[in-house]
Amino acid sequence: MQFKSVQDFLTHVQGELNANRLVLPTLPDVALKVRDAVAKDNASTQQLADMIMTDAALSARLIQVANSAAYRNAVPVNNIQMAIVRLGSKTISTLITSLVMQQMFKPSTKLLESYFRHIWESSVSVSSISRALTMFAPHLDADEAMLAGLIFQIGKLPILMLVEDIPEFKDSPTRLDKLLEKTHPAIGKIIMDTWAFPEELKTVASEYVNFQRDSGEKADYVDIVQVAFLQNIAGTDHPASRIDWSTVPAFAKLGLSADAEILEISGLAQEIALTSALLS
Repeated sequence: MQFKSVQDFLTHVQGELNANRLVLPTLPDVALKVRDAVAKDNASTQQLADMIMTDAALSARLIQVANSAAYRNAVPVNNIQMAIVRLGSKTISTLITSLVMQQMFKPSTKLLESYFRHIWESSVSVSSISRALTMFAPHLDADEAMLAGLIFQIGKLPILMLVEDIPEFKDSPTRLDKLLEKTHPAIGKIIMDTWAFPEELKTVASEYVNFQRDSGEKADYVDIVQVAFLQNIAGTDHPASRIDWSTVPAFAKLGLSADAEILEISGLAQEIALTSALLS
């Protein structure tokens, strides 16, 4: 099977989707139920706790997170209800989605293992920087920014599952890397269109690579992820590492200079480390 262009591959992906031969990543039921209940504002603390406690491992992780340095408080949290009361239902909903995201990055074969691990590690790094960057955009929610960082390359997952059986990509890491970079934003949009996320988060997976994008006067989650992504790949051989940051509107909207070193800004390195530890 030969693809002459990116569009050829995207047409192939759509055909596989239409024939139900390609399964898009989906959120676990507990995350969907909690997000829906929080969005509709029709569930009590007890009802939310009952939903969450159907997943014992997730419940334990949430209590651990609620007691972490990232959400520091003098009184220890020892049950889900306490966690919801302390953090609020919106934060709990976002945290649940963030914590279950890692389940999507479990490779089904040895071939995919290194790719999945690299994408997840990159997502955690961008997510951690994104959460810290809300210091410069107080109108944005830190936990939503964290989630935005985790989903920014979600489009790569179904591509990897699909090309596993296509020799021209499976046997050529260079071609596969190029394919991933060129097509994942479009696939990310398809995935996000199926998820019940707010519009301001849905656009992250497809728009973060549009470095000339200017959404308006105030920074949004795409801007946050763009800056986090460019900071994360600085000094690497990634093609986007050669972009002149002074031409990227997101930096100015966050009040950052084009030569800003995020880790050198007071307090940010600690916040980034806390979030990274939370997601690891």
